Amino acid sequence: MKKFLKLSLGLVALSLSLACFAQLSLSQASGAGDNKLALGDNSFIPVEQAYQVDVSVEGSQLRFDWTITQGYYLYRDRFKFNAVDPSSQLQPPIFQTGKIKWDDYFEAELEVYYKSTTVVLPFSTDAQQIEIQIESQGCADAGLCYPPYKQWVTVDLLSGNVDISNQPSASAQRGNSATSSTDTPLSLGWVLIFALAGGMILNLMPCVFPVLSIKALSFARAHQSNRSKQIHGLAYTAGVVLSFVAIAVVMLALRSAGEAVGWGFQLQSPGFIIGLIYLFFVMGLAFSGYLEIGTGLMSMGQLADSNQESLGSSFLTGVLATTVASPCTAPFMGPALGFAVSQSSAVALLVFAFLGLGMALPFILLTLIPGLSQRLPKAGQWMDTFKQFLAFPLYLTAAWLVWVAGRQTSVDVVAAVIVGLTLIAMAIWLWKLNQAAGVKTWQPSVSKLLAALCLAGAVAIPAAGLSDDGKEVGWETYSPQRLSQLRSTGKPVLVNLTADWCITCLANEKVALSSEAFYQALTDNNITYMKGDWTHADPEITELLNQYQRSGVPLYLLYPKGDGQAQILPQILLQDVVLNALNSVN
Repeated sequence: MKKFLKLSLGLVALSLSLACFAQLSLSQASGAGDNKLALGDNSFIPVEQAYQVDVSVEGSQLRFDWTITQGYYLYRDRFKFNAVDPSSQLQPPIFQTGKIKWDDYFEAELEVYYKSTTVVLPFSTDAQQIEIQIESQGCADAGLCYPPYKQWVTVDLLSGNVDISNQPSASAQRGNSATSSTDTPLSLGWVLIFALAGGMILNLMPCVFPVLSIKALSFARAHQSNRSKQIHGLAYTAGVVLSFVAIAVVMLALRSAGEAVGWGFQLQSPGFIIGLIYLFFVMGLAFSGYLEIGTGLMSMGQLADSNQESLGSSFLTGVLATTVASPCTAPFMGPALGFAVSQSSAVALLVFAFLGLGMALPFILLTLIPGLSQRLPKAGQWMDTFKQFLAFPLYLTAAWLVWVAGRQTSVDVVAAVIVGLTLIAMAIWLWKLNQAAGVKTWQPSVSKLLAALCLAGAVAIPAAGLSDDGKEVGWETYSPQRLSQLRSTGKPVLVNLTADWCITCLANEKVALSSEAFYQALTDNNITYMKGDWTHADPEITELLNQYQRSGVPLYLLYPKGDGQAQILPQILLQDVVLNALNSVN
């Protein structure tokens, strides 16, 4: 049973990383037009085509007009302007107001520009021409972020002629050698060094650190030989590197097929985020000692004899570490990743392999240098306590991802995820009851059936919430003024007074007030549907409740055509009752 569980969870972790790309590519192909790019398909375009700038002179000001390809945007705070000639003085640039957007790349609310923007740059100079280095940075909605992009603008102040280049002029190179050295594009060697360093830093993230720590402490077993440690270290490294390369292969294959996918694009999928939430929650339970997955996967069980831990389990530990690292990819790795996706497939795969190698490097050093592993503390009860402590970063990561899912979707999906987590905990509890009762793995039982139903519900409930998330709103917000206006014209109106904490209200909406037949009946009978939300105190809704001698919600009022009195519908609704009432309103 333990072997089956550890193998299943490891394969789920890998398939979750790979399958998300295929799923997201299909959704991208059928998505909104905002993500359609200018080349007629969905492939990424070079940075110089994504962001094009025109420059003009207006007295003592330079005007930069950027044209931004649809589906791309520029960051306001990433613009930089520097005069190449020390005799030229630049004043602070004047920006337009952009759009505030939550940016997954920098993990912050940032001001960005879509379609176009203009920057005015006041200057002063005694020369007849001025040369300025401009720097900008942008991303694609589909997930790719470009490295900072530098251009040199030379303006003849007498004729007004403008020259824009991706390289500094010869005079600028002679006059400022430091500038020319920093403007040289990154070589492949530097990019590989950055990828290696970025991968190493991933080990300090709360997503990965618990996995690496427990795996490293498993080497505290005094009887384990150095050769055995080295072999397991190589198996772990193979799991990490091959997982990075496998994801890169899928990404590059989809890009070559015309799909706009980039590194981290899977995190734009609420379904993938929910999968990670469940994974971190189960890992946290295992670290806490509530769930025993076995000594193989992540070395999360009791740190037993090394001969009980196969090379396959060390490999799957690397796969799992790569999967859980995906939401922790640090922004400073962007230049290396941006470089990778713009190069040939061979170079791109090499960069991703070095990213995985960097992530596995601390573990490699621990296994190849005997002195390091010998400095690890001896095994003891403290290791179990430390393992339980490491569960809390995993719980916090799951909580953060719940917040991310909420920002991507709605509070309804967040509630569905919490219900899913509860069902997973209940399924584990039911399974442990079977083990305590001595029921064999292959023997059927009621508790096993209930556990399976709980797991099915944990998947189905959030999926149902995601399918409803994109549904158009078919109602207006209640206000006495709007209701009076509609009644003055004789239009029929359905008023639904509800609240988020009212379970009866929520049940009625699912059963009778959200179906296609319900909305079709509203359309056929020209009925305006209004909803009053009493989740927070609202004097206007309270007044309407008092008018009909009600002290709380739900209250359903159906005003007929003309000037008749409102019909009060039952507090517990059935679809047929509602449809019959709507069809008789005229």
